[in-house]
Amino acid sequence: MNFQQTVFLQSAAKLSQLPKDIGIEIAFIGRSNAGKSSAINTITGIKHLARTSKTPGRTQLINLFEIEPDKRLADLPGYGFAKVPASVKKQWEQTINHYLAQRKSLKALILIMDSRHPLQATDWELIHWSDQIKLPLHILLTKCDKLTAAESRKTLASLHSQLKPYPLVTVQLFSAIDKTGCSQARKKVEDFLF
Repeated sequence: MNFQQTVFLQSAAKLSQLPKDIGIEIAFIGRSNAGKSSAINTITGIKHLARTSKTPGRTQLINLFEIEPDKRLADLPGYGFAKVPASVKKQWEQTINHYLAQRKSLKALILIMDSRHPLQATDWELIHWSDQIKLPLHILLTKCDKLTAAESRKTLASLHSQLKPYPLVTVQLFSAIDKTGCSQARKKVEDFLF
């Protein structure tokens, strides 16, 4: 699969604006400051494909990227910390919930977590939900370049242990800065798309 052929497809504020619900979508989801857009850019190898920002909450729409016909990545609005009004945050949550519950082409989730602050309450909610509906979920522990090698190993081992009851959940270390785990993440996305 040639990830470098990935193109921006469209943005949508609500489900009715999304393209026809066919094919396969892999959704990137996580807290507002965890690095979703950076992960998409690193995995595809296209530097400015997904818009990144130092200000959490910049992704305010569902952004779709097409790798090849009927194979898409979705960048969802982040949850948790974001400098936006409560009403906007509530709208995002409703849009995300509707997308997760209703989008038939959604085949897997890539959950982005800051490796320094993994498994927050909202992350657990998503893990439980995906487990209940048998939706595969892969966790990228981002920003692992900010940890020592020993801290990274300890964090990964801890998550492996905590996630044992969830057979469809996998986890890995990832860094958009030094490309740690990039080929592993790319392989996972490929597996989900085929």
